[in-house]
Amino acid sequence: MQFTIHADGGSRGNPGPAGAGAMIRDERGNSVASVSQFLGIRTNNFAEYEAVILAFETLARLVGTGKASSTEVTVKMDSELVVKQMKGVYKVKHPTMKEQHARLTTLAATFKSVSFAHVPRAENSDADALANEAMDRGA
Repeated sequence: MQFTIHADGGSRGNPGPAGAGAMIRDERGNSVASVSQFLGIRTNNFAEYEAVILAFETLARLVGTGKASSTEVTVKMDSELVVKQMKGVYKVKHPTMKEQHARLTTLAATFKSVSFAHVPRAENSDADALANEAMDRGA
């Protein structure tokens, strides 16, 4: 099984009211699940990580624990920071971001393979809309 996750997080103010959004699509490009969650007062970087974490948790429930280990996932984000940190290009220095990075790394390890790709904001509009909807709900 193959899935693509488009994920985005944001905060209005940094820190400020934050939201996470993600769209999960199957190998044919069909939407199979989405995530949109208000996160309280958080930083933008926290929200970016949380969007992928929530998407992985949702995908794991969707495919079932036993099938996650045979599932390939591509994560597409407009957050260059998270993508480069997950690829090991950038170090994770901030204590809270280290926790988020560890959570995401642990979840990623439950899947057969996970790759991260940086995409322009215009190619991440569904996830951006979901993150904004979450921030709107929390405002």
